[in-house]
Amino acid sequence: MNTESTSVLGIVVVIVLAVIGLIVRRRSGGGRSATGATSSARQASAVGSPDRDGGSATIELDPRAVRGLRVAYAPRRNGTPDAGEIVWTWVPYAERDGRGKDRPVLVIATQSADRVYAVKLTSKSHDGDRDFLSLGSGPWDGQGRESWVDIDQLYSVHVSGVRREAAALDRGRFDRVAGVLERRFGWTAA
Repeated sequence: MNTESTSVLGIVVVIVLAVIGLIVRRRSGGGRSATGATSSARQASAVGSPDRDGGSATIELDPRAVRGLRVAYAPRRNGTPDAGEIVWTWVPYAERDGRGKDRPVLVIATQSADRVYAVKLTSKSHDGDRDFLSLGSGPWDGQGRESWVDIDQLYSVHVSGVRREAAALDRGRFDRVAGVLERRFGWTAA
């Protein structure tokens, strides 16, 4: 076999493997959703989990497109997500390819009877990054790590997609987050 034949064979193998990967991912619920993604409401879905399917999926929203949001502190330990609480839910990855992971999010407002607005938390350090605000550590992280809130990503979380209430953020830290969101997006911090 000459070098040109080997190169062509290598390309064919890569293409075949890529096609097999797409088929497997689609059958397991991954890949792009049938409806596509938009900048104002990007949704990733996967089969088999109520917080990733259809109407109960966690949806990434463009925070610049959301008008009139009122960020208000109202935590209540009642089993439903309330503004000021950190809850765990499935959050799609930024690549919007059907993958995601369970992570803590800070509920900032009520969207409707069955949805809340939330911003995600991460334990990865973002010191000096203007899109992240340090919250310090708290009971939502079992390892006691410092958490950062991503103030530039907004999610619509269905109440059935909440795995558990982790903690109520104290009023002072919530007000810091609300103030940053108010300055950046023009929302009302109450």
